[in-house]
Amino acid sequence: MKEVLKNLGLKAPFYSASTGLKNWGGKGEILNITSPVDGEVIGNINLIESSDYDIVILEAKKAFTIWKAMPAPERGEIVRQFGDALRLEKENLGKLVSYEMGKSVQEGYGEVQEMIDICDFAVGLSRQLYGLQMHSERPSHRMFEQWHPLGIVGIISAFNFPVAVWAWNAALAWVCGNVCIWKPSEKTPFSALACQEIFKKVLKRNNLPEGISNVIIGDSSIGKKMSSDKDIALLSATGSTKMGKSVAELVGKRLGKSILELGGNNAIIVAEDADLNHAVPAIVFGAVGTAGQRCTSTRRLIVHESQYQMLLEKLVKAYSQLRIGNPLDENNHVGPLIDKMAVEAYLATIKIAQEQGGKIAIGGKVLEGGSYDSGCYVSPTIIEATEDMPIVKHETFAPILYVVPYDTLDRAIAIQNNVPQGLSSSIFTLNMRKAEIFLSHLGSDCGIANVNIGTSGAEIGGAFGGEKETGGGRESGSDAWKSYMRRQTCTVNYSTDLPLAQGIKFDL
Repeated sequence: MKEVLKNLGLKAPFYSASTGLKNWGGKGEILNITSPVDGEVIGNINLIESSDYDIVILEAKKAFTIWKAMPAPERGEIVRQFGDALRLEKENLGKLVSYEMGKSVQEGYGEVQEMIDICDFAVGLSRQLYGLQMHSERPSHRMFEQWHPLGIVGIISAFNFPVAVWAWNAALAWVCGNVCIWKPSEKTPFSALACQEIFKKVLKRNNLPEGISNVIIGDSSIGKKMSSDKDIALLSATGSTKMGKSVAELVGKRLGKSILELGGNNAIIVAEDADLNHAVPAIVFGAVGTAGQRCTSTRRLIVHESQYQMLLEKLVKAYSQLRIGNPLDENNHVGPLIDKMAVEAYLATIKIAQEQGGKIAIGGKVLEGGSYDSGCYVSPTIIEATEDMPIVKHETFAPILYVVPYDTLDRAIAIQNNVPQGLSSSIFTLNMRKAEIFLSHLGSDCGIANVNIGTSGAEIGGAFGGEKETGGGRESGSDAWKSYMRRQTCTVNYSTDLPLAQGIKFDL
């Protein structure tokens, strides 16, 4: 891993982090960062303090005056170069993501590919920041809308996607003319620093200031400072619902803008006519991929009673074949949880589920010894549950899958929607009517609804996000770019008169 860090421009073993400061010179507490893969130290990080933050804001403001003056297609060209740089570093960055966070190396590569894809999307978008032209009710008037940059976009990201979610936001923010300040999770700082090193080289080649992209490594107090800072025109935050509520309150107090992408308690409905050959691999990947630590992880399986026993047996068989171990070994399916606190949450949730009447079909154990010495490896778990168990409505970032039976489609949809979160959802059925009902206003109440695919694996072309306690924000594709700009409605009078709107008369 030392060679990977070196290739990415990070020299072990000591780093401190804050763009806009010489040599990443934060003055705060030193954190010792270890990998959940083997418990080994990756390096040390200096957290920033309030005075460091103020310097970063100043650097971002200076850079914004330069960046916003560039035509949008020229900004797109810089993002294109960043995408090409990521292509060259895909293997190194993917391995670092895998080692620092614990997801399989294939998923690490996939996360970097998401970054490349959003760069490609943003390049095209840089020539498509369209405004509408409307017919004015006044003669010889032209009315239209146009879009302008906001300023500084703050990005708070979570450990489970150390780089991709930042890129979803940053690539769009950049082509829209904004500069970015990124606060990654303190659990995965080196992946963030590696991204900054890659982009910094692109900026340097183009004689542009590094303040266009800023990385700050700080604790929750820095996140609160960003939320309260009127200089942050838009704050995009990904994380827990608890964190999102705090961000929303602080941003709301100053009437700022926010994009919130928070928790998910995602369900797959399996109808009586489902193709189980498709359903089983989708369920397993959705439930155990990234060790159940995706916001789109499959956490609930709502199965028609006629399929229940057969599907449960197939899933238990599939789980028994999972290879759990070092995620850098491509033969393994599942890596570790992020840390021992996550392991404790996994065990506590299983205990509560059993106390509420749940029955463990497979799993439920912490793996020990040998290659599991980091203490972060657990066995993916299936729990037979009922819809009235309170724990089923709670999101736990771990590979725990609740299986619940149902009798009618209406009941299945009601079970799915009866949780506080509303991110991703799916149904497996070969019946067109059932699929269309699920996708209609009578069906899923989630921001993402799929048919015959799982809950995870969203593409960047569609807007990503969910409803209810998921926060209501949208990132990535479609017209999510509008959140990163301010809309201006313009009216031009090219007549020799001054007619007023609504036919008002005001004669002098």
